[in-house]
Amino acid sequence: MIALVRFRIAGYVRSHRALQPLIGLLPLLAILYATPVPAGQEIGATADSAGILIPVFAWAARGLLDSEPDEQRMISITAVGRREIISGILAAYAFDLVLAAIAEAALLARLSAGPSPVVLLTGVCLHFLAVTAGVALGALTSRPILPSPAVSSLVLIFGYLAMLLLSASGARWLTVPVLTWMKDGHHGVLPDNLPWLAAWSLLWPMAGLAAYAWLRRTRP
Repeated sequence: MIALVRFRIAGYVRSHRALQPLIGLLPLLAILYATPVPAGQEIGATADSAGILIPVFAWAARGLLDSEPDEQRMISITAVGRREIISGILAAYAFDLVLAAIAEAALLARLSAGPSPVVLLTGVCLHFLAVTAGVALGALTSRPILPSPAVSSLVLIFGYLAMLLLSASGARWLTVPVLTWMKDGHHGVLPDNLPWLAAWSLLWPMAGLAAYAWLRRTRP
C-alpha cells in the first residue's frame, strides 16, 4: 500500500493537475500577506489562513484522486483490495500537507515579530485540521463518487460555502467550525479553546471520510 501511495503521488506530481492547486494557493497567500502581520495578530492570521485554504486543500485532494485512470484504479483494487481507498486518502493527505507547509512558511515569513511556541503549535494544528477537512471534502467530490466534473466542482464550492454558513449560524455544531477558529483567533482565546475545537473539527471530516469509504465499497 505504501508503494501505491508513492505511485499515486508521483503520478499526480508529474501531471499538470498538480500545478492547479498550487497556482490557486500562491495568489491567496499573496493577498493574505500583502502586508506584514502586526505583532499580536499572529494567531488570528494563522486561523484566517487555515480557514480560507480549505477549498484549495479539497481541490488538491480531488485532483489527486481523479488523476488516476479508472482502469488503473481497478488494477490497484485487484492488487491490494480495498486498501486502495486508504492509499488514495494517504496520498491526498501527503500532498495537502506540503501545501499547508508552504502556507505556514509564508505566514512565518510575514510576521512582524518572532513566532512564539504557542503561535507555532496553533498554526500547525489549525492547518492540519484544515487539511483533514479539505481531504474529506475533496474525496467526497472525487470522480468515483461524482463522475460529472461540473457537478463535482459545484458540490465542492457549495460544500465549502455551506460549511461557512453553518459555522456562522446557530447550527454550527453540524459542521467544521471554521468561523469559530477565526473569531477565537482574533479575540485571543483560540489557544485555550483549541483542544475541544480540534475534537469538534475532526469529528465531521472523519465522518465524511467514513462515508467516502462506505460509498467506495459499493462502486469501483
